[in-house]
Amino acid sequence: MQLDTVFTKEKLEELFPASKTDEFFDALYGEAESGAYDIELAFVKATDNMLEFAFYLNQRNGACLACNLTYGLPQVFMRHPVINVKGLVDEIASLAGKDEVTFELGRTYEESHARHIIPLVIKTT
Repeated sequence: MQLDTVFTKEKLEELFPASKTDEFFDALYGEAESGAYDIELAFVKATDNMLEFAFYLNQRNGACLACNLTYGLPQVFMRHPVINVKGLVDEIASLAGKDEVTFELGRTYEESHARHIIPLVIKTT
């Protein structure tokens, strides 16, 4: 199965809609406008026993990613019900035809001043 044809931009948007960003910031700050970035799910690559995705944190106009605490986000994402990493991983595994998986969020890193990335690695058996 060619997973890049399964995890198209449209499918990723369906799995993690743009509206989740506003829901996340509304839950954190009480207002969606306080968020400094938009969260986007991206498919990176697949191997025989691993699926790699990433959460892109894309800076919003007039906001500052460097001024925000993006480096603590993997722990927040793991626990936050709006992000629901476990549910997302379950949906991804189902689409990929994988029954048993484990997953982890990597450390946030800076691709540019306007984009920080949180890796999502799903290991399959």
